[in-house]
This record gives sequence, structure tokens and C-alpha cells, in this order.
Amino acid sequence: MRSGGKVALARTSDQLSGVTPATDFEAQEASAAAAGAAVKRAYVQRMFSDIAPRYDLLNRVLSMGIDRYWRRVALARVGWERNPDGTFLDLCAGTLDVAAALSARRGFSGHVLGADFAEPMLRAGRAKLTGRPITPVVADAQSLPVADGSLAGAIVAFGIRNVADLDACLREVHRALRPGARFVILEFSTPRVALVRAVYHAYFHHVLPRIGGLVSGHKTAYTYLPNSVKNFPETKRLAERMRAAGYADVQWTSLTFGIAACHVGTRPPTSDVGGRR
Repeated sequence: MRSGGKVALARTSDQLSGVTPATDFEAQEASAAAAGAAVKRAYVQRMFSDIAPRYDLLNRVLSMGIDRYWRRVALARVGWERNPDGTFLDLCAGTLDVAAALSARRGFSGHVLGADFAEPMLRAGRAKLTGRPITPVVADAQSLPVADGSLAGAIVAFGIRNVADLDACLREVHRALRPGARFVILEFSTPRVALVRAVYHAYFHHVLPRIGGLVSGHKTAYTYLPNSVKNFPETKRLAERMRAAGYADVQWTSLTFGIAACHVGTRPPTSDVGGRR
């Protein structure tokens, strides 16, 4: 993964930017993946590998920059100040935005593990590694390369809806957390106010796929996105599933009229190392 302190390149930039136009099969595969079918893991890994070179640009354009505010809110809830020299996990790290932001916090003296199963995404964020205590690692969210009870905290920003098995992922992070450590989930949600919801759906299902497809060159990635949000558990149900996985003190906050939500759960201080299996 790393060579000489830098993330190793596995493909050329020309290869990364060349994306095959969508076919009916790809559209069907994207729809099935968004609904949680068996093809989800393979589709998501391939899709993020394809859009990696333009991912950061697309995030800024499609969210009109508000995603930065959402990430700041989520990072403020990790509670890293209680253990500033600990090891923290940026799960589904993508281009390492969250890892870089956490490592840059004044007073932070720990380490951030940026885990993602799409290696091109990590390579696209390699410039953010300079001088930072960040280790990017290619890893599946359901099988993390860390010891039981070793993490001082964990965060996932707009990635957990893409995992193949949500409950297995929740249990795996719980296993890796120290007792008393927090897991913060930042994810899209569906606004409850009718007018806001109507505008949101119009943008999410019509404008975003067109802009995203044009800029990324990928014809299904930005139709998969709104469909994956539609199939993801709503805020209350996600909280219930976090509790079922062993988290305590589970709370959530809606952001920007309910377009996104930030959930926080804690591994109980009395939790046995190893978590619920």
C-alpha cells in the first residue's frame, strides 16, 4: 500500500480517468446495489475506484460546499480531546478529508487510520498525507485490521450506507473501540418537511445525477447515490440498529433541514473487549 512513505500508485492517471459508458446492465446493477443486493460490494468498490480522480471536486460542487460544515459538526462529536494521543479510525475514508481534518486539530497528538476498500480513493487523497499522522490502509469496513478495544474513537462520513452489511459493520467498529470510545456516523437522510423534501428530491434525483455523471464521466454513480440514501435506514431506525450492535447513549442530530444526520454511539465502559459478535 505504501512505498517510501507515500501511497503507492497501482494505475496511471489515464487509466483512472477512462470510464466505460453506462449500459442497461450497469444501470440495473447500480439499482440492485443501492437496494442492498449481493452485487453491492463489487459495484461500490468499482464505482468509487472509477470516480476517485474527480471525487473531491464533485463533493464541493454537488453539495455547494456545505459538506465541509457537516464534517466539522461530526468531528466535534468524536471526543478526541479526551484521548488526544490515541488512535482514531476514519472509516470509508475515501480521499482522506476527515482524517486530514482530525489530524490538523490543535492539540491532537495521536494517529489516524484511514480505511477504505477502494484503493484509488486513498491514492487520490495522497497529497493530504504530507506531514500528517495518517496511515491509509485498504480494508473492508466489516473486517478491520486492528486489535479488539484499540481505537480511541471512530468516524464515518457518507460511507456507511455503502457497506454490504450495515449490522456487521456496526459490530466490527464496536469490537475495535475502547470501552467509553465513540463512533460518529455522518450520513444523508430524508427531510421531514414536505416543501424541503420536494426540493431535495428534485435536486437529488434529477439535477445531481446529470451534473455528477457529466463531471465524473460515470453514468450510474450519481443515480446510485440517491437510491442508496432512499434505501438506507431513517434516523430513528439507524439509532435502533446501533443500540442492537451494543452502543450506548445513542443520539442523533438532523443537519440542514434534515438533508443529513449525525449519529453518535458509545461503547459502554463496562463492555467486554471484543464486543458483541
